[in-house]
Order: sequence, then C-alpha cells, then structure tokens
Amino acid sequence: MKIVVLGGTGMIGSRLVRILQAGEHEVAAHSLSTGVDLISEKGLPEAVKGADVVVNLTNSPTYDDGSLVFFRQSMENLLLASEDADVRHLVVLSVIGAGSVHEVAYYRAKALQEQLLQAGPVPFSIVRSTQVFESVDGMLRWSADENTVRLPGTLLQPIAAADLAWTLAQVSAGPPLQGVRSIAGPEVFALDELARITLAARGDRRAVVKDDGVSMLAAVRGDALTAGFESDIATTTYEQWLTAR
Repeated sequence: MKIVVLGGTGMIGSRLVRILQAGEHEVAAHSLSTGVDLISEKGLPEAVKGADVVVNLTNSPTYDDGSLVFFRQSMENLLLASEDADVRHLVVLSVIGAGSVHEVAYYRAKALQEQLLQAGPVPFSIVRSTQVFESVDGMLRWSADENTVRLPGTLLQPIAAADLAWTLAQVSAGPPLQGVRSIAGPEVFALDELARITLAARGDRRAVVKDDGVSMLAAVRGDALTAGFESDIATTTYEQWLTAR
C-alpha cells in the first residue's frame, strides 16, 4: 500500500513514517521542507499521485482566526487533489474538543476542517487526539520569566506522541472509518499542576502560579479537552515519559 504523509517530517509524522515503513508499506513523507504546500498547492498534485492513502498532519502556523483560513484552504485544496488522484482513504489528525470548544478560534478551525472532510468526495478517517507530552515545553513558555511560570488550571489528558503515532498507523493502514476515532493519555492533569511536575522533574526551581487569564486554553471550561467515554486510552504515563527522556 502506498501511503503519503503530509507533515511527515515533523514530530508526529516522522514517528508515523517509521511505523508504516516497518509494516512494509511504501511511504512518502512530504512537508514544506520537501516542497509541498497545501495553501499554494505547490507540489501537491505530484505528492498525492498514485497514493492509496493520504495522511494530513499539517497544522496552522497560528492559533488565532488565521487558523480558520488555513484549515479551510488547505482542506479544500487537499480534497480536490485527492479526488483527482483517486485516493481511496484520506486520514486527518484533529483534536479532542473540535466541535465543542467554541471559545477558541483554533478549535473552531479544526471543527471546520472536519466538516469539510466529512462533506467531501474522498473516503475518510478522523483521528482526534489530546495534546501530546512533547508540547508541554511550549506551554511552559507561554507566560514565563526567570522566576515564575503562569498557566491556567485547564484540565488536559495528554498523550505521548509515540502512542498517537501508533494509533494513526493503525487507522491509516485500515479501511476508512467514515467517522472519528479519539485517543487520549491515561491521566488527567490541571495544566498548572502539569507544569509543576515537569519543572520538578528537571530540577527547575521556578514557581508555578495558577493564572486563568493566560493562554488560549484559559477560555476552556470543564473537561472539554479530556477523553470522552468513546475514546481509546493510551498506556504511557507522563512519569514514564519523563523518566525515559
């Protein structure tokens, strides 16, 4: 089976490519760095030509209203290119909270991406995931200085990128779901507590202050970003991941 991974050189994509290659699939990894641009369509028809499956892991460069423009244009372009190439299965990585977190532009944009895919002409699968462990470092930089890290108490259920890649591989190598498969990590944390655990593991003595006015995630209420009853639960804990690093 020939599988094309768009965003295949990134953190999740590179892991997915290795798993698929180990399964003896013919895999091509593409991204902006290989000359494929879903917005301008540069290199896109050539990238998906002859593919049985296309996996889209590309992400918006911004998390504001610009993400709505990115996901609309990239999804529309990819659907047209995939239809022209007779792609039999289009897999898109989305986020848990798409369709329910209306307060944040990025989550509205991911919901739009899903809607366009579902209404399109290509058989599809959507994999919704929580935030990956590897993104915590970026969260710590949202509002931090040399003494203090400020983060909201938003509830998260993060997952190891490796576990997410395995799920994506299973879905990509299987028949189209014509629906959604959700995956999350095994533990729920308040974001500020997750920061304390992370800093302590690294011997970083900065104080973590709960501040519900910081970051786009501060607007999210309740358990909207955690696993629902229908979600698969991965096995790697945050402590295991920290220890392995």
